[in-house]
Amino acid sequence: MSPSYNTSDRSGIWSYVPFGSSPRRRSVSSGLPLRHSGNSDSKDHNAPWDPFEKSDRRTGGNGASHPSTLESIQNAWMTQSRQARYLKTGGVLTLIVLLYWVFSGGSSYSASNNVYTPDNSPTTRCTKPHDLSKPLVQYAIMIDAGSTGSRIHVYKFNNCGPTPELEHEEFKMTEKKSEGSGLSSYKTDAEGAAKSLDPLMEVALSTVPDDYKSCTPVAVKATAGLRLLGDEMSAKILNAVRTRLETKYPFPVVSKEKGGVEIMKGEDEGVFAWITTNYLLGKIGGPDETPTAAILDLGGGSTQIVFQPTFKNSPHGGMPEKMAEGDHKYNLKFGGRDFELYQHSHLGYGLMSARNALHASVLDHMHKQNPNSKAWLSKPIPNSCIIPGMQKKINVTMPPDHELAGERSVTMEGPVDAIPAQCRALAEGILYKDKACTLHPCSFNGVHQPSLDKTFSREDVYIFSYFYDRTHDLGMPESFTLRELLDLTEKVCGGEKHWNAFEGVEGALTELRDRPEWCLDLNFMSALLHTGYEMPIDREVKIAKKIKGNELGWCLGASLPLLEKESGWECRIKEVTR
Repeated sequence: MSPSYNTSDRSGIWSYVPFGSSPRRRSVSSGLPLRHSGNSDSKDHNAPWDPFEKSDRRTGGNGASHPSTLESIQNAWMTQSRQARYLKTGGVLTLIVLLYWVFSGGSSYSASNNVYTPDNSPTTRCTKPHDLSKPLVQYAIMIDAGSTGSRIHVYKFNNCGPTPELEHEEFKMTEKKSEGSGLSSYKTDAEGAAKSLDPLMEVALSTVPDDYKSCTPVAVKATAGLRLLGDEMSAKILNAVRTRLETKYPFPVVSKEKGGVEIMKGEDEGVFAWITTNYLLGKIGGPDETPTAAILDLGGGSTQIVFQPTFKNSPHGGMPEKMAEGDHKYNLKFGGRDFELYQHSHLGYGLMSARNALHASVLDHMHKQNPNSKAWLSKPIPNSCIIPGMQKKINVTMPPDHELAGERSVTMEGPVDAIPAQCRALAEGILYKDKACTLHPCSFNGVHQPSLDKTFSREDVYIFSYFYDRTHDLGMPESFTLRELLDLTEKVCGGEKHWNAFEGVEGALTELRDRPEWCLDLNFMSALLHTGYEMPIDREVKIAKKIKGNELGWCLGASLPLLEKESGWECRIKEVTR
């Protein structure tokens, strides 16, 4: 009998015909009898019979086929290996995303989500920035560590246009103290100086939203007061301030290389104030070639002047064709325009420094009249810059090379009858108009300055800080001439019998009665503007403390560059709390 074949196991023609490069299929040999398990459900009922095979090697004793130990290990290893690859790949991707989020500061205003709707926009001005690479809203913190006190400015900007727009400002200053509340007043107590900024930083914490804190730069700029303290003490104070800001607060501190916590250069102080004023006036930052305003800032330890002079292009006009080279020349690029500015910071000619210089001049005159005795130091000393009928106890620091060197505590007394011209003469005396001028023309103390009358005769002149405080509080309008300032000075120096004009000005009489040096302050300011800077007597000046609700001074001008890339800070890594 011929053997029978199961037609389902017979190799068909397609088993032998190759397709392309595919290997030829091999069929199971039909020469071996097929193994039957006796279980019709078994998947191996057509497998070839092996006489040496154990009956339950494949079935596990119950007829169910399962892989060998080696096959099980291989299958398990392949499954675990595949899972491990998946886990590793997922872990790497997760790590990349996490690192990107961390090193971008976790900022909520990255370029990928920089477009908002009117409902969720952080500003009411627009819903997306003019430049999508910039955040829609930015904050910046600037601390003005002045000679008489520290002030914080917290700015909010939007980037709806090509130039950042100042949208809001929070301002606070340290409480006034008789000995001063600036960093320099702490002298050897560096930690105390650093802690004095804590009340100001609380304003920053409450103003800047949490999502923006890690990407809001903070900088501290000290001015003339700390500059006069000396290198060693000032360095310790600045280091203590930086350490406290970096360890106690979430804001990134601008790097040392970019002047994050520093004594600001005098020329920068003036130029930043010029930027602030002209930015708020809309004279810079736009497409128009608008004439700019000059600024004269009177601080406690120094005074600054910055303006953009115009030179006539005529070699026969009695003027140079361009500004002379020197430290006074400041080239500035801002808002797509180039500016060639004149600037100078007169250290030692701030109002507090001028007071000391005037009082020292009085002591010097008295000493020359009484060279063999110092008994007069314990008696009231006549001083024409003190309001008639008033006295004040004053600590005067004399030059180290003077016979009265050191600090002298004396009582200054005003004259019986007012002599305003004598006080003005004292004020003009400390300007040293006769000092040698190596580069003509000069303003005072031998310092070169282009003539305001010839190179800046029509544009606006803004005077602020102490200029504003001493005139606004006595009822002066937003603009007045130097002649009107001299009239005010004469009335104040005349004593209380001439003060009836101030009865209608709220708080003016109280101020005059509490401050015997009003006459000195006004005389110095008049002398500085008219004699020092040589402004014509009928030249109009403008006083301001704010423009469009924003504080004047150098702080805003110094904060605007911090909004740009590579300005010395990076977003801080957010701490993850558990």
